[in-house]
Amino acid sequence: MNEKTRTLCSLLCFFSVLLVSISQSNGQDLALACGASESSADPDKKKWEPDTKFLKTPNTDHATATYQDPSLLSTIPYMTARIFTAPATYEIPVKGDKRHLLRLHFYPSAYTGFNIDDSYFSVAANDVTLLSNFSASITCQALTQAYLVREYSLAPTLKDALTITFTPSDKHPKAFAFINGIEVVEMPELFDTAVLVGFTDQTADAKSANLQTMFRLNVGGQDIPGSQDSGGLTRTWYNDAPYIFSAGLGVTLQASNNFRIDYQKMPVSTAPPDVYKTARSQGPNGDLNVNSNLTWMFQVDTNFTYLMRLHFCEFQQSKVNQKAFNIYINNRTAQGDTNAADIIAWSGGKGVPTYKDYAMYVDASNGGAGGEDVSLQMTPSKFAQPEYLDSQLNGLEIFKMDTMKNLAGPNPKPSPMQANQDGKREFRRDKRITAFIIGSAGGVAAVLLCALCFTMYQRKRKFQGSDSYTSSWLPIYGNSHTSATKSTISAGLCRRFTLSEIKHGTQNFDESNVIGVGGFGKVYKGVIDGTTKVAIKKSNPNSEQGLNEFETEIELLSRLRHKHLVSLIGYCEKIVFPRVGPLTC
Repeated sequence: MNEKTRTLCSLLCFFSVLLVSISQSNGQDLALACGASESSADPDKKKWEPDTKFLKTPNTDHATATYQDPSLLSTIPYMTARIFTAPATYEIPVKGDKRHLLRLHFYPSAYTGFNIDDSYFSVAANDVTLLSNFSASITCQALTQAYLVREYSLAPTLKDALTITFTPSDKHPKAFAFINGIEVVEMPELFDTAVLVGFTDQTADAKSANLQTMFRLNVGGQDIPGSQDSGGLTRTWYNDAPYIFSAGLGVTLQASNNFRIDYQKMPVSTAPPDVYKTARSQGPNGDLNVNSNLTWMFQVDTNFTYLMRLHFCEFQQSKVNQKAFNIYINNRTAQGDTNAADIIAWSGGKGVPTYKDYAMYVDASNGGAGGEDVSLQMTPSKFAQPEYLDSQLNGLEIFKMDTMKNLAGPNPKPSPMQANQDGKREFRRDKRITAFIIGSAGGVAAVLLCALCFTMYQRKRKFQGSDSYTSSWLPIYGNSHTSATKSTISAGLCRRFTLSEIKHGTQNFDESNVIGVGGFGKVYKGVIDGTTKVAIKKSNPNSEQGLNEFETEIELLSRLRHKHLVSLIGYCEKIVFPRVGPLTC
């Protein structure tokens, strides 16, 4: 190679590097480890950069968490934090004509010089309010999680920078804001208009909306970590079992390993193949199916419109009207008999994925702001006379749509049991935990209490073909799974089970499942979350021993920590009001 050739090659390399640099600085996917002093990689080999060069506000604090919770399988980005005692702004270069995923990571641990209970703040992305008077500590306690990930899909703004502003609350003395990690991921436009359920010929415009991811589920399948997501979007998909209502689990379906998903009508980034290779259906008994349904329940913030995306792919049937079913959202018809859901008719063939978007407005039916349950139901359509009386779902996403540039909801309220406890939250230090769950509540009326004792091992959810640390990542908005936080009554961090979960786990307290009788009531064997064997202790207000003694026993058990003993992780409470009927808390 002569000198001219070498010079030309050097120039080409220089310009190539320059172009790559320009491209990255205007639309690069970015992961910031806030408060970190140097770049580092997590176990998934994702590179996290220090946040300093993107921070436009001087005189901020950085801190290191004094304790690493066992549920943090990676120290990155959670063990370092950026702390703000005054409004502060990040400015991140982006392509203004693109939609972006924004993920905010919070680990409300102990940081030297700061009391995490004083942390209340707001977060805005450009002119969109994401969080308001937000307490990561309260939220983690309510959701029994050690850390949080909040994910948003931000609409194009035509601006070449994304500004993220943290503002400590002026409603709380000593308030401060903090952040552990920030991710910005460029994404294709995957949204359009959606039918507004319950209204004739009305739609909601998701394409121009800013969205918060509330739930993202791989229905009938295992969790899918971000490293196995499609399109490089690094989304995490969670198993749907914790959200199934009543005893109608149905059956799970799975395509063969070599079954090919044919993305002929939509982008691969819509959802990964593994979502479409598994499903949940009602099962083969058509006579039973027509008199029952598959039901999922979700708690969301009120006074917002929600986009519900249902993912479908048929890997068993191949003809139209072999399977046709109705879809109901909050008891309103999304797909009825005259236009029943037919996956093959929608997709055009076996192995071809498709999805349907529905929008719904959730108002405060209880007369005020807070959480409200949203239901999704499916049942076979007898009107369509399909070959098989069954229904099916492969995946589900629920997004909150912004209202007047606002996505912020209230902090979750602690349960009555949590609210009555004076003890401080502390993180569990025993990684080899077993679990024990007991319910208790005082109050103005009789209280039904349940206790669950898990088998003597820690059940770890695993991903197919992956040892990724994201296997323990928690859902975007929250669910009924516990984290590795210390589970004592005084800590108020135990898992709060619904009565429907308890009934489902015991087959509605079937007498054939009774394994013992004590002074407080009967003990039942059962199954929780599909596979975990448990013992369930049900307290009776008319039992020989009173509720106060029962709570005392719970307090004692909650403090025991030994590899051969079980420990408290949660509770279920049901208050019964005379002449009015039961009210589940």
